[in-house]
Amino acid sequence: MRESKVTGIQRGVPRGLHGQIVQVMAQRILSGQIPEGATINVPDLQADLGVSLTAVREALKVLTAKGLVDARQKRGTFVRPRSDWNLLDADMIRWHFDDDVRPELLEELHEVRGIVEPAAARLAALRAESSHLEALDAAMASMESATDDQAAVASDLAFHRALLAATGNELLTKMEVIMETGLADRDRLVHKVKPSDDPLPSHRRVLEAIRSGDPVAAESAMRELLAKAAEDLTEVRGTSGPAAGSRQGRRRS
Repeated sequence: MRESKVTGIQRGVPRGLHGQIVQVMAQRILSGQIPEGATINVPDLQADLGVSLTAVREALKVLTAKGLVDARQKRGTFVRPRSDWNLLDADMIRWHFDDDVRPELLEELHEVRGIVEPAAARLAALRAESSHLEALDAAMASMESATDDQAAVASDLAFHRALLAATGNELLTKMEVIMETGLADRDRLVHKVKPSDDPLPSHRRVLEAIRSGDPVAAESAMRELLAKAAEDLTEVRGTSGPAAGSRQGRRRS
């Protein structure tokens, strides 16, 4: 398998050359290697990546759509200000996690979950239909029967996806795009280090409160679940990392 210079781009892998070029370029921007406002010398970038000019231009179209770059006459192609980036894009979230570009993103994810999921559990207790309860039950059954980390992560994601769907709010359901990548990354980290930790009781309390139509109990159970998630990750990561130092006193997930 041929690798392109020092970029990590590989030929003949399942993700494809185009996807790799997009990711490498995006991570250079997200990490600050190519800073905000910097002009991108496209021919130099093409030579550095060892790919065709057409491939680089196609990748730049993707990054333009995600708000990372723009092109203007006389100025050329440049990195847009961070305030213009589509940080809620699923690819953008995944790229942040893939190379640990921003370790504090897990913290920010937990803050988002702390705002969204307790309220979602409350709504689900008021609005869940039988199909939603069946999906939650199925996720719990998968969680209980999971025999490896991958299956455990998948079942946890299925539970939280079903919870959002049970709110009956289409916009809340779309929040899964924001949370899934980071939640999966957190789960893999925790399951790897704490394989004996049992997530079933906390999830079951949420489900039973929703099933009984008790919005207060559902919200409270979800807050307890998130508090446990924060404790698990704090234990796994320790409190001396960069994120801990930058956000003392905040819960982490």
